[in-house]
Amino acid sequence: MTATATGRRLVAAVQRSEARAATVDAFFADLSAEVEKVVPFDGAMWFGVDPSTLLALTPSRVQNMDSSLCWPFWHAEFHANDALLFRDLARQTRPAGSLRLATGGRPVRSARYRDFMAPQGYDDEARVAFRTGATTWAVAGLYREKGRQPFTPEDLELLNAISPVVGAALRRRSVLSPLPTGSLMSPGVLLFGEGAVLLSANVEAKEWLAQLYGPNLDGLTWTELFSSCATPDLLLHYTPMQPLVSRARAVARGYDEGPVRVRLRDRGGRWVVLHASCLDATDADAPVVVVVEPAKSADIAPIIVEAYGLTPREREVVRGISTGLSTPEIAAELHLSGHTVRDYIKSVFEKVGVGSRGELIAKLFAEHYADTLHEEMVHVDA
Repeated sequence: MTATATGRRLVAAVQRSEARAATVDAFFADLSAEVEKVVPFDGAMWFGVDPSTLLALTPSRVQNMDSSLCWPFWHAEFHANDALLFRDLARQTRPAGSLRLATGGRPVRSARYRDFMAPQGYDDEARVAFRTGATTWAVAGLYREKGRQPFTPEDLELLNAISPVVGAALRRRSVLSPLPTGSLMSPGVLLFGEGAVLLSANVEAKEWLAQLYGPNLDGLTWTELFSSCATPDLLLHYTPMQPLVSRARAVARGYDEGPVRVRLRDRGGRWVVLHASCLDATDADAPVVVVVEPAKSADIAPIIVEAYGLTPREREVVRGISTGLSTPEIAAELHLSGHTVRDYIKSVFEKVGVGSRGELIAKLFAEHYADTLHEEMVHVDA
């Protein structure tokens, strides 16, 4: 945490915001307002991410952004060798950076600057990954218009200070409430063309879209909604579809590696997994297929384990428990004493809030916990 008084006040303000926020949408709104007080900006984007693939999810908060530039934004994120990509921020020692500082004062070298920022009048960008340890739970981009002072190292230190606070808040909200009961839907298949235009979707896919996004906006069809950025709420409203399609093409071109997959909650609170790939693996311009289906316990267990903040050694112990090993067997496998393994098991029980191995397995692998990190995005026009 930064030693400055401003940094301490900002951390405290973010902690108070998280304590009073009923939803992640509300938390993002408060977080944006508190950050803007000490790191002024003219536009902003806040995204939850899948901690394993770092693909953006809902909820997201978008402020003062041109909705027609949604596709150039995601294209630059996955297809350009650009500065401060979200995946790079997630691995850096310091989770915050600014475009002007990263490019030596020459932001025009950035495709994101040329294709996304400059057309909107933005001249500098500060980005931050909200992390707990090595795990990223959300990212943000803040923008300043031309004529404003670029983001300073002091601004970035304030963002660095709140990174673990915001990361921990979002991690905690990953394990809040139990999965609603109800029948599972069959997988759906969507086909996207150039620019993430929806070409077709089977009946099951349309049911999934309704579960993920709610009623159609303005009475338009799903194809019309996905093929146009004219509706104000459409800028990144259909996250994660656009980043999924863009990354699938990047993987086909060899710019990135898979898997092209995200796990999120639908509007009813059920876990869903989306997979994307080019229809022709040898042709990056071929249509992209997105499969939407119910998540299996193996799909979401890694997120749940991350959410409880288990250490690497505690995860190894949990892995042993999940395969039915006894305490002596886990100790032998990990080259630890039985006493040490029992200490790890006790720590895991306390973190997860269970009192037995059976409860632990049920909570981590059977009870799909609701993730308020994956609710509807909020789009804000100032």
